Amino acid sequence: MYKYQIIINWSKIDKVFVAEVPELPGCMAHGESQEAALANIKEAIELWIDTAKEFGDSIPEPQANQIAV
Repeated sequence: MYKYQIIINWSKIDKVFVAEVPELPGCMAHGESQEAALANIKEAIELWIDTAKEFGDSIPEPQANQIAV
Protein backbone atom coordinates (compact mmCIF):
# COMPACT_ATOMS: atom_id res chain seq x y z
CA MET A 1 0.00 0.00 0.00
CA TYR A 2 1.30 3.41 -0.96
CA LYS A 3 0.85 6.46 1.25
CA TYR A 4 0.36 9.26 -1.22
CA GLN A 5 -1.79 12.28 -0.53
CA ILE A 6 -5.20 11.96 -2.17
CA ILE A 7 -7.35 15.03 -2.75
CA ILE A 8 -11.04 14.57 -3.49
CA ASN A 9 -13.16 17.44 -4.79
CA TRP A 10 -16.68 17.74 -6.16
CA SER A 11 -16.85 18.77 -9.82
CA LYS A 12 -19.91 20.93 -10.44
CA ILE A 13 -19.36 20.65 -14.18
CA ASP A 14 -19.09 16.86 -14.35
CA LYS A 15 -21.28 16.18 -11.29
CA VAL A 16 -18.83 13.61 -9.90
CA PHE A 17 -16.17 13.46 -7.21
CA VAL A 18 -12.68 13.85 -8.67
CA ALA A 19 -9.68 12.36 -6.88
CA GLU A 20 -6.09 13.27 -7.64
CA VAL A 21 -2.62 12.46 -6.36
CA PRO A 22 -0.47 15.62 -6.61
CA GLU A 23 2.79 13.66 -6.27
CA LEU A 24 2.00 11.51 -9.32
CA PRO A 25 1.50 13.80 -12.33
CA GLY A 26 -1.70 13.06 -14.20
CA CYS A 27 -2.91 10.49 -11.68
CA MET A 28 -6.64 11.21 -11.41
CA ALA A 29 -9.88 9.27 -11.13
CA HIS A 30 -13.53 10.01 -10.48
CA GLY A 31 -16.64 8.44 -9.00
CA GLU A 32 -20.27 9.17 -8.22
CA SER A 33 -19.46 9.08 -4.49
CA GLN A 34 -16.38 9.90 -2.45
CA GLU A 35 -15.98 6.20 -1.72
CA ALA A 36 -16.08 5.32 -5.42
CA ALA A 37 -13.57 8.06 -6.25
CA LEU A 38 -11.27 6.76 -3.52
CA ALA A 39 -11.51 3.16 -4.75
CA ASN A 40 -10.83 4.30 -8.32
CA ILE A 41 -7.83 6.47 -7.38
CA LYS A 42 -6.26 3.57 -5.48
CA GLU A 43 -6.44 1.53 -8.69
CA ALA A 44 -5.09 4.50 -10.68
CA ILE A 45 -2.11 4.77 -8.31
CA GLU A 46 -1.26 1.11 -8.90
CA LEU A 47 -1.56 1.55 -12.67
CA TRP A 48 0.53 4.75 -12.58
CA ILE A 49 3.31 3.01 -10.65
CA ASP A 50 3.18 -0.13 -12.83
CA THR A 51 3.47 2.01 -15.96
CA ALA A 52 6.38 4.01 -14.51
CA LYS A 53 8.20 0.76 -13.69
CA GLU A 54 7.52 -0.62 -17.17
CA PHE A 55 9.10 2.42 -18.81
CA GLY A 56 11.91 2.83 -16.27
CA ASP A 57 10.57 6.16 -15.02
CA SER A 58 11.26 7.33 -11.49
CA ILE A 59 8.54 6.91 -8.88
CA PRO A 60 8.22 9.76 -6.39
CA GLU A 61 8.34 8.86 -2.72
CA PRO A 62 5.24 9.85 -0.75
CA GLN A 63 5.69 13.18 0.99
CA ALA A 64 5.89 13.00 4.76
CA ASN A 65 3.76 14.86 7.30
CA GLN A 66 0.66 15.33 5.18
CA ILE A 67 -2.85 14.62 6.32
CA ALA A 68 -5.42 13.72 3.70
CA VAL A 69 -9.09 13.11 4.26
